[in-house]
Amino acid sequence: MIIDCHGHYTTSPPQHEAWRAKQVAALKDGVAAPPRPVITDDEIRESIEGGQLHIQRERGTDVTIFSPRAAGMGHHLATAEANAVWSVACNDLVHRVCALFPRNFIGVCQLPQAPGVSPESCIAELRRCIEELGFVGCNLNPDPSGGHWSGLPLTDRSWYPLYEAMVELDVPAMIHVSSSCNPNFHATGAHYINGDTSAFMQLLQGDLFADFPTLRFIIPHGGGAVPYHWGRYRGLAQDMKQPLLTEHLLNNVFFDTCVYHQPGAELLAKVIPAKNILFASETIGAVQGIDPETGHYFDDTRRYIDGIDWLGDADRQLIFEGNARAVYGRLSAQLARQQSTEGATT
Repeated sequence: MIIDCHGHYTTSPPQHEAWRAKQVAALKDGVAAPPRPVITDDEIRESIEGGQLHIQRERGTDVTIFSPRAAGMGHHLATAEANAVWSVACNDLVHRVCALFPRNFIGVCQLPQAPGVSPESCIAELRRCIEELGFVGCNLNPDPSGGHWSGLPLTDRSWYPLYEAMVELDVPAMIHVSSSCNPNFHATGAHYINGDTSAFMQLLQGDLFADFPTLRFIIPHGGGAVPYHWGRYRGLAQDMKQPLLTEHLLNNVFFDTCVYHQPGAELLAKVIPAKNILFASETIGAVQGIDPETGHYFDDTRRYIDGIDWLGDADRQLIFEGNARAVYGRLSAQLARQQSTEGATT
């Protein structure tokens, strides 16, 4: 099985995100937001069958770990209360996708974060999504301010109640920023990569996993700048009297394969141990065009992993399937549950 650990519902019916814009505008005007729009199952099917499901079949992948659109989280746009309503709407919609296509999609939730608000406020929605909707993880925004980086680092104790809940529920978080409020930082080309790199450095500087030895994070987009500068980070850890990175972070921190050219995928596989790499494409996401140098889609990341001729079969299996099942502790059981449910209804 080829499991894609990083997919977003970027093709949701247009009235869904249109309602968010109305909600934010109503908040600014001091009036009540309109009711959530009605979205039919047929509209959801149409939004998936011609997009993510078509691409799965075309590229030969099997399951996508699926979450709301990352740029759409917009934690900096509204209050914690409004973001909570929005998160429920986004997570419910992803759950409906998973119910309609149980063999193809497994849910991961958006958290109702907001600048200056304790991460503890997210626990109720995390529990609802894991315990009631059958989700297997969450997306955690290390910068709810959208580019101001006004909050405390991921190693601060203010995050601990949320981490305790994640450990109890046996779910990981993908560390994923949302949209950028600063035009100096392009969202997918700069802000995302900055967020990945900054989060890794915060973890390097701290000692979070001494307190949470089973806590698991996935850093997307190939780890941002981290694999390319692995020697820098090893050297910084040494200067800070931290343990070797293999001991300090690599039992708990993982990287996905959302890098969009063959040399990048090969660098990732050379630098980062295979046990720490999860296959992912971010489809349909940041880069959607065809690479004129290859004639293939930039985000056809399976092609890059298949193209690493020195990668052994055991390591390839870890990247494509084994690591996802290990990192997402609830994944195998939820896959079996969803597929048995589908079988019982067909």
